[in-house]
Amino acid sequence: MKSFEGIRVTLYTNEGCHLCEQAEQILDYVGVAFRPVDISSDLALLKRYGVRIPVVSDDGGRELGWPFDSLDFERWLDEIVT
Repeated sequence: MKSFEGIRVTLYTNEGCHLCEQAEQILDYVGVAFRPVDISSDLALLKRYGVRIPVVSDDGGRELGWPFDSLDFERWLDEIVT
């Protein structure tokens, strides 16, 4: 598996979201550091993401929305690294 050491992304999530838990497992499996952000406490994020969560975002604002698997996530990471 390719190393994505040093990359950190944001995972937009919500408490009790089972799909978000699956997304966390994928990020852990790939080995990418992430910052979980619960959208329920932020009206702007709630309006933006609503039922689209889980969504992964990089510092440049590029997003990967659900559904995705580890291969999809790795391809997305390859795109943002290059």
